[in-house]
Amino acid sequence: MSGITIRAVRPDDKERLVTAFKALEPRSIYLRFFSLKKELSDQELRRVTECDGASEVALVATIGGDDRETIIAMGNYVRAGAAAEIAFAVEEDFQGRGIAARLLKQLADIARSNGVSQLEADVLAENTPMLKVFRKSGLRMCESRSQGVVHATLLLT
Repeated sequence: MSGITIRAVRPDDKERLVTAFKALEPRSIYLRFFSLKKELSDQELRRVTECDGASEVALVATIGGDDRETIIAMGNYVRAGAAAEIAFAVEEDFQGRGIAARLLKQLADIARSNGVSQLEADVLAENTPMLKVFRKSGLRMCESRSQGVVHATLLLT
């Protein structure tokens, strides 16, 4: 995975995030958002690019550099008490390369350092690649299922 950089999202990433979203196939959008979205709202873009780095954290995986930098994946968490909800999206051409696992590891480390004790995610049961990332993360995982959705809890302690 040389040539792939993982870094914090910056305020100047809005246009790169719009481009990355447009590059996703409808199925990936559905698996991430549980619906078919045509675009990210201004509020969503603002929330992700202006997060505080503690209660809200967003990381991107990029290729290229400088003015040619392209976002190929994103992972983020939003804290609620001692837990934080996590979510990921990886562009199809880069899936299966361990990028989500790297994002998860870094988000878990950041969350732990900010006093978060568990990460939680709702994942469509058909999204077996994401569930596999969680199960192979090395973190203790509890899961429950309801109406085609797996609620995964990853314990950080």
